Amino acid sequence: MPLEQEVIGLLIAGFSIVMGIALIVTLFLWIKNKHNSFGYIWTLLHFFSLIISVYFALQAIGFDYNHPMASEEISFRIGIAGVAWAVSMFCLIIALIGFSRNRK
Repeated sequence: MPLEQEVIGLLIAGFSIVMGIALIVTLFLWIKNKHNSFGYIWTLLHFFSLIISVYFALQAIGFDYNHPMASEEISFRIGIAGVAWAVSMFCLIIALIGFSRNRK
């Protein structure tokens, strides 16, 4: 898909900044609240699978559409991004369940 030259770089920079802040805050909260490692581990797994998802989505967006099998490649990369996103949401659900447990 044709885009302005600097769009991909701006998407990567913006996502990296936001994800970096989210990772730092999560790690800080995990250090502060060591009693609930289960939820924080699944939250970090959520972030890492989300990063993989965005990586494949950006590859699909920036793929050379003049390539002979561009449609198949783009569809494959979007499919991988979708699966990684689904895994990310599954990890987030498990993390939320872990955070909502009653502590004894």
